[in-house]
Amino acid sequence: MPLPVPIRPLPRLRPLAHIVRWLVVAGLIALVAGSASAFFLFALDAVTRWREADRRIVWLLPMAGFTVGWVYWRLGRSVEAGNNLLIDEIHDPQKTVPLRMVPLVLGGTLISHLLGASVGREGTAVQMGGALADQFTRLPRFFGVRPEDRRILLMAGIAAGFSSVFGAPLAGAIFALEVLALGRLRSDALFPCVIAAVLADRVGAAWGVHHTHYRVGDIAPTTVYTVVAVAVAGIAFGLAGRVFAGATHRLGAFMRTWIAYPPLRPLVGGVVVATALWTLGGWRYIGLGIPTIVDALQQPLPWYDWLGKLLFTVASLGSGFKGGEVTPLFYIGATLGNALAPLLQLPFSMLAAIGFVAVFAGAANTPIACIVMAVELFGPGIGPLAAVGCVVSYLCSGHAGIYRAQRIGGGKFADDAETPAPTVPPSER
Repeated sequence: MPLPVPIRPLPRLRPLAHIVRWLVVAGLIALVAGSASAFFLFALDAVTRWREADRRIVWLLPMAGFTVGWVYWRLGRSVEAGNNLLIDEIHDPQKTVPLRMVPLVLGGTLISHLLGASVGREGTAVQMGGALADQFTRLPRFFGVRPEDRRILLMAGIAAGFSSVFGAPLAGAIFALEVLALGRLRSDALFPCVIAAVLADRVGAAWGVHHTHYRVGDIAPTTVYTVVAVAVAGIAFGLAGRVFAGATHRLGAFMRTWIAYPPLRPLVGGVVVATALWTLGGWRYIGLGIPTIVDALQQPLPWYDWLGKLLFTVASLGSGFKGGEVTPLFYIGATLGNALAPLLQLPFSMLAAIGFVAVFAGAANTPIACIVMAVELFGPGIGPLAAVGCVVSYLCSGHAGIYRAQRIGGGKFADDAETPAPTVPPSER
């Protein structure tokens, strides 16, 4: 007796079936991830206002670091790798990301911002989006979701989280495709990531989320000189991203080597950050730093602002405080571009905007997403020069970026194609 043949959609109907299925699933992911990001952004604004109203609260940073470190040590070891855990699960699916990742990273990030650590918000939104999206794998027949679709679910969650926290849906979709491996994009997840990113941004808007509007003044014409000058700046942007990623990883490794008890690491880091704030007056270098980023697009700033933000962020993230790296990288890039503009005889507003995306492009190895982000945030006029800055930064930043689980696909250069991915133990990510 012949074996039954599995029923599959007719070849001509497969695209329609794919579109309908992922419209529904990606829409649900967008709903939960966009809502979680909206709650996070509103809470983040509240804790930031609280900190700015009474700066003495930063002296609680060491004890808060110990508390968050203890909670993660006792309850969150399975999710402590954060973004790297999501990337690992996309490459080598093992088990569903525990839902506890959502409250742990949300609470840890809000505490970091409330008490004066220099961290961002992307990591939190991406982890919440990925963890929430992965819960759909617990219902393998739900709207036709299959176990083998888990990679796409995770990528759609990443796209939704990134898009909803920054208000850049196209960049969010491409980021989810590009961040996994250098030199390769996964086209099979393109439609779900685009739908999840676009709808998550709309969900945030429906909840009343308002993103910062960045205004760029003069944009220099695209001439031989401006291309060369932006390329020179791109080298500096790439090196800054490389220094940031390397310093954060090295400090984290140093803390793990010399402080065996995990909760003590953020306690020590909290003492250092709080003391530096009061002795050096580095208040502009903590939290997200959005006002300084806006200022960098409008007027000249002290040349050392980018260095101050880099040091405070490395100290915060390297010692174990929770949050993201991306907004601090925006700050570093914008202020570094602001400082380089007079030397290169370029409009400071334009070069600050290019630095905004280019340092992130180098540190995260995601140049295409950053080029698209430049167009979404600053307008199409800056696109060609932003592309030059992002690509040069990407080429100069090395292979080891802020995400240790990222792999080498095609590589950055022709002879990188056969370079094996670096092996990094999960405990060091």
